[in-house]
Amino acid sequence: MALLGGKPIVQHVYERVRRVFTDLCVATDDERIFNAVKDFGGNVVMTSDKHKSGTDRCCEVIDKLEVQPDVVVNVQGDEPFIAASQLESVMKCFDDEATQIATLVKPYSEADGWEALNNPNSPKVVVDENDNALYFSRSVIPFLRNVPCEKWLAHHTYYKHIGLYAYRTSVLHDICAMPQGQLEIAESLEQLRWLQAGLRIKVGYTEVDTIGIDTPEDLLRAENFINRRS
Repeated sequence: MALLGGKPIVQHVYERVRRVFTDLCVATDDERIFNAVKDFGGNVVMTSDKHKSGTDRCCEVIDKLEVQPDVVVNVQGDEPFIAASQLESVMKCFDDEATQIATLVKPYSEADGWEALNNPNSPKVVVDENDNALYFSRSVIPFLRNVPCEKWLAHHTYYKHIGLYAYRTSVLHDICAMPQGQLEIAESLEQLRWLQAGLRIKVGYTEVDTIGIDTPEDLLRAENFINRRS
């Protein structure tokens, strides 16, 4: 299990989320993660290893609760720098009673450059005028015709998807019962299942950057980030 600053990555995530929410737990099918969370005193639930997504795993945990919450927030365990303001932003989406699902995006800056924008490990999202997601993709969307790709960030505001979701519990059960759609399978993005089924995903905004740990290079960037702050 990868360590960051001498602690498991999941511990960093847990400690940050605990600053905002009092009721939280880690859901995992990995005995190593289960034991690591137990070791630092966190709440953890062992789940089935058959789930295709983190959302399906959340649904199993919710079904085990005696009292179910109105809204469930799903924070990925590879986001050690998740900020309180980001959690609050996604929760604010539920001030609108029509919100079924919410997620978070961050605008790219010109300084990020084409390489960051074109990274398929960093999904992009386009939104409508009411801050609802229209589509998520590992490709760069929208495509700017007749503009060199190196200049796209100067001509359009692109949004990076942050891997944070919140759902009304009633909707969570519905989406977990849905079969995978072709868009989800093609892009390997579970939220496309919900869009393809006609559900709305409300978008919250953040200016705080995060470092998701998906590769050894990401882990090195995260270590360097911690070292710069210490």
